[in-house]
Amino acid sequence: MKRTTLSLIAGTTALAAVTAFAAFDTPSASGASAPKAAAQLPVERTSLLCPAPSVSEIAETSYTSFTPVTKGTANSGKAELQAATEQSADAADDSRKSQRGRAKKKSDQTVLTPKAPGTPVTGDTSGSDAPALIGTADGGFAPGWTVQETTEVAVGTGRGLHGVNCTAADTEFWFPGAGTATGRTDYVHLTNPDDSAAVVDIELYGKDGAITSPLGENLTIKPHTSEPILLSTLTDEHQSDLTVHVSVRSGRVGAAVQALDDKTGGDWLAAATDPAGSLVLPGIPKDATDVRLIAFTPGDDDADLKVRLASPDGLITPAGNETLHVKSGMTAAADLGDVTRGEAGSLVLTPTDQAAPVVAALRVVRGKGDKRETAYIPATAPVGTRATSADNSAKGTTLALTAPTATATVKVTASAGSEGGTTVTKTYTIKSGTTQNIDAPAPSGLEGTYALTVEPVSGGPVYGSRTLSATEAGIPGFTIQTLPNDRGTVAVPKTEEDLSVLQK
Repeated sequence: MKRTTLSLIAGTTALAAVTAFAAFDTPSASGASAPKAAAQLPVERTSLLCPAPSVSEIAETSYTSFTPVTKGTANSGKAELQAATEQSADAADDSRKSQRGRAKKKSDQTVLTPKAPGTPVTGDTSGSDAPALIGTADGGFAPGWTVQETTEVAVGTGRGLHGVNCTAADTEFWFPGAGTATGRTDYVHLTNPDDSAAVVDIELYGKDGAITSPLGENLTIKPHTSEPILLSTLTDEHQSDLTVHVSVRSGRVGAAVQALDDKTGGDWLAAATDPAGSLVLPGIPKDATDVRLIAFTPGDDDADLKVRLASPDGLITPAGNETLHVKSGMTAAADLGDVTRGEAGSLVLTPTDQAAPVVAALRVVRGKGDKRETAYIPATAPVGTRATSADNSAKGTTLALTAPTATATVKVTASAGSEGGTTVTKTYTIKSGTTQNIDAPAPSGLEGTYALTVEPVSGGPVYGSRTLSATEAGIPGFTIQTLPNDRGTVAVPKTEEDLSVLQK
């Protein structure tokens, strides 16, 4: 099928390890010297993992790679994405004797090779055999390296537009919003980038608490492989709102949930930010017809949350959904309906009294009847120093920014296009407690796709997301990715050599 303009968003990156000898001056009569502030230096190496895009034979997938220009980076370096050895789950195995399917032959073919920081590079594939990808970048290509995978599926389960950030490996992930209800086909994709096997547990939590699932324990993910685990093979229970907890006993993995529905399409559910007392879920489309909040608290105490919508005019409380009570160890959900009512909006969750750690996500539906499509917005971290979104287009891209606690000034830069164009930068002010769907800049003379970088200049914390839209056959295909910090720099303490410590 012909690819409509697809925009793909940034993946998070792993920070380069930095080591140094730390030395302190011997206290003098006038007292010890004050410690020097840490320097923010560009990371030197980044790794990203992209899950296998689809099980559909008619899937059309695009990848876009982009590294923003960062001061102080090396002129040398490279970045590349290569296929992992994919292992497929057998969805039709009712006996559930194994979650592993046949292994496919590993390909050493490079999917795409970026040419230079500041300019996006794209690559395409099609069908159900496209493997998971393992990416590495070093030198000048590492700081803020972003790759997104976007897939169009015309018909069938999960039809619509699917988008996912290629992310760094980690040891723990939370996914509120998954499901095993009738009509749902949800997979947890686990990718191991390392030379040794990873051992992983998958825990499920429903409305009544933990769901016993021995088949989710001690899963071995072989080196340089990726495995999709079908959630319905882990439990016989049919639940619409599940929280999936992926914890790694040894090694590390990348993880993402592919949530597919027979009637309302589907999308990737990215991991929510770490459990916290207050959360922001940015960028609900103004034409959303149904919004559902799913939350879970892993702590020992219940959580009582104040639910507010950051609209263009300020914080408002949705009628009938002023608060949400989340019992310890149980998944709670609230149907917010068409909460945005034609305006930009972000959900802000804060404790009503004593804070308890919570993870949360939104399931968002656009369209009506048999023309519905679904996307997800997990709670996310603030933009911080900079966030990066790859493969945008002049049409079909919506950039939503919210400043929940204080007014903020934000600089947004559109990169050169993948096939031509000149960089453009604009500055915006986001008022306290509001969400703005900003008129994002596009490069002058744009050809191809381009990247956006968001950099707060002053004021309070800013949260953001980017929505991609591509309507096909009357179905409003869309996907939403949040904009956490791209981890392009790392704080490095300033140290001095002091040989006097060796004399003691």
